[in-house]
Amino acid sequence: MAPSQRTGPRLALLAFAQFLIALDYNIVYVALPDIGRALTFTPQTLQWVVTAYAVGFGGFLLLGGRAVDRLGARRLFVAGLLLFGAASLVGGFASGTATLVAARAVQGVGAALLSPATLSLINTSFAEGAARNRALAIWGACGSAGLAAGAVLGGVLTNVWGWRSVLFVMAPIALAAALLAPLVLAVDSRRQAGGFDVLGALLATTGSSLLVFGLVSGPEAGWASVRGAGAMVSGVTLLAAFLL
Repeated sequence: MAPSQRTGPRLALLAFAQFLIALDYNIVYVALPDIGRALTFTPQTLQWVVTAYAVGFGGFLLLGGRAVDRLGARRLFVAGLLLFGAASLVGGFASGTATLVAARAVQGVGAALLSPATLSLINTSFAEGAARNRALAIWGACGSAGLAAGAVLGGVLTNVWGWRSVLFVMAPIALAAALLAPLVLAVDSRRQAGGFDVLGALLATTGSSLLVFGLVSGPEAGWASVRGAGAMVSGVTLLAAFLL
């Protein structure tokens, strides 16, 4: 079936993807006390349920952007949604702290593929000028709405169905969005020439991950600690090497 030529369904899907990325960051906050009791997190490690998502997202965003250029925005849009949904399902079934934190990190990686793909699809699907400006405004507004809705929806789901529901709810909607993508998004154009630059990808991804890790660990571990300043200095050094 050929993708829809109407821009309304296309914009709705792309805006919804941005809403989903933002929603997942905030939706676990209200559930944190229940998660901590159920999986015996310590007060110091519980924050990693949120932090792991931020590290995965921030650390892999540059690599996600390059993958979109190299492999195609629609392919990465679908791949990001599937990875995001699968990680949500694993996190919902988690019986230990390591499994949940790892699942949240993989959710962040899925979002790091999905976000640049979404932005690229907006830039290529809407004509420059009023149409693209309107699409970008809606895309940005949906991101803000996702952050606001996360706390409300997280509270409702946790109170009614328990903490696992804040993760389970992501899986079917991510899958539904992935199935809709071929129907409303245009087929990717020719792939860009060139490879991934493995060394550059390793430097950029590791450097970004360490920088984000240091920023989110600093308040807990102390800014002068190895996990704080040490990680940030290492991250900046690797990013400088990447630029060179």
